[in-house]
Amino acid sequence: MNRRAVLRVGAGLVGAGIVGGCLQTESRSVRSPPLVENRPDAVYYPTHSEGMEMVGSTTAGEYEIAAMYSYPHRFWEVTGSDTNLKKLDGSTAMHFMTVVWDPETKTVLPNASLTVELTKDGSLADQTNMYAMLSQPMGLHYGNNLEGTGDGTYTASIDVGSVPEDRVRRSGAFRGRFTEPETAEIEFEYSESARDDLPYQEYDDAGKRAALEPMDMMAPSATVPPETDLPGEVRGTATSGDAVFVVTVQDTVPAGIEGDGQYLAVFAHTPYNRMVLPSMTLSGALAGDSLALESTLDPDLGYHYGAAVPEVADGDTLSITVDTPPQLTRHEGYEMAFLTMPDMEVQL
Repeated sequence: MNRRAVLRVGAGLVGAGIVGGCLQTESRSVRSPPLVENRPDAVYYPTHSEGMEMVGSTTAGEYEIAAMYSYPHRFWEVTGSDTNLKKLDGSTAMHFMTVVWDPETKTVLPNASLTVELTKDGSLADQTNMYAMLSQPMGLHYGNNLEGTGDGTYTASIDVGSVPEDRVRRSGAFRGRFTEPETAEIEFEYSESARDDLPYQEYDDAGKRAALEPMDMMAPSATVPPETDLPGEVRGTATSGDAVFVVTVQDTVPAGIEGDGQYLAVFAHTPYNRMVLPSMTLSGALAGDSLALESTLDPDLGYHYGAAVPEVADGDTLSITVDTPPQLTRHEGYEMAFLTMPDMEVQL
């Protein structure tokens, strides 16, 4: 049975941040700078950034959930290595976003299935699935463009599905966690004028190989720690498709993972801001022996791709193949990166 958590947020309790996207009003005017010509097949500085309104956070079962909205955004769906631009047609009022995390460890949860039902005065305004998304200021989050019915008090009913164990293995204290669906409600005030007052800035150096700085918000960010702070021993790094892969070796295998010996962990992240890149399928070989690098969520290691191995000797070669690139919807600046990802080799 789902448990329902409710939070009501007034206008004086919200904060603001910056996200990448484009601007639109309910009056059908759209401010959307043209995309940069000859965009690099890499992370690049977007054409613009815009503000967002933080509307609240609440706990539902095992999950902590924060919600925010901004102008409607253009974004790119990803299927395999193909992208599909979701254009703006003037029918939506806001881009609604959520972040879901474990309250104790502040670990942002990937691969959860989210839906949102937006109501005002008891009437349905919109209902839709939320995409797992990647943006430069926010990193991993869930979002979609939603229709509205004008100014007023809205209630967002957010259904959080389980994190599928066949897609994300759990280890350590996360074993058996995040398996139950939950529902949270967040009530907030919305007006077109308040939305249109959110900050908006265009950039002259759009297209440069760089990224916006992460923003401060009421939710944690899914980032990989600096190499000096990673658990275990860092044994090498590699890049593919502009993503960074850091390889570490742990002397013990985390609880709940079959195998003895040592544990090989691969941390994949974006350049510049080290944002976690989940939802990949990786395979590899260590000293010629094939191994599966499984998506894993661990309270101490965070999100990574790992395998138990008998031993990692000095000078061993680890080959890494990206069988499926990150299956994440992308905001502008990430839609060209992490798609074509050649094989890598790391001397350990």
